[in-house]
Amino acid sequence: MTRTESPTQCPAPVEVALAVLEREGLWLLQLRDDIAGIVAPGCWGLFGGHLESGESPEEALRRELFEEIRLQVGAVESWYVSRSPEKIRHVFRARLQTPLHALELLEGQDLALFPPDTLASGLGFSPALRQFRPLAESTLEALHRHQADCSTMR
Repeated sequence: MTRTESPTQCPAPVEVALAVLEREGLWLLQLRDDIAGIVAPGCWGLFGGHLESGESPEEALRRELFEEIRLQVGAVESWYVSRSPEKIRHVFRARLQTPLHALELLEGQDLALFPPDTLASGLGFSPALRQFRPLAESTLEALHRHQADCSTMR
């Protein structure tokens, strides 16, 4: 083995950019498709996705929002970055000023606005499917961060 080789090469973590889109305290979530092999199939997730080569997290977020719901969002605020050996999540917050009926859902089964406190059960109701579905890991992470932020503000 040479000095530059390592016994176990770990793949670089996947980087994603996600958005908590807020309107009057409500969060817009996407019910992901029920497709095996995608991240969090059938779960309520934040809009966003993978960074492409050469993209900044904000560029990726803006591209993904346009690809997923035809949203051209205004100002975005970097909220937090979480890291694991497998994934780096860049999470942003932005005001949702576009009416829901003007959004075009191009990925996923449904979208809906939720008060964050009602998501504490880990479930969200889909009006389109008329059933409760679980929250994706990234949504739970953002929810826990939101709850921690709220408790420190008291």
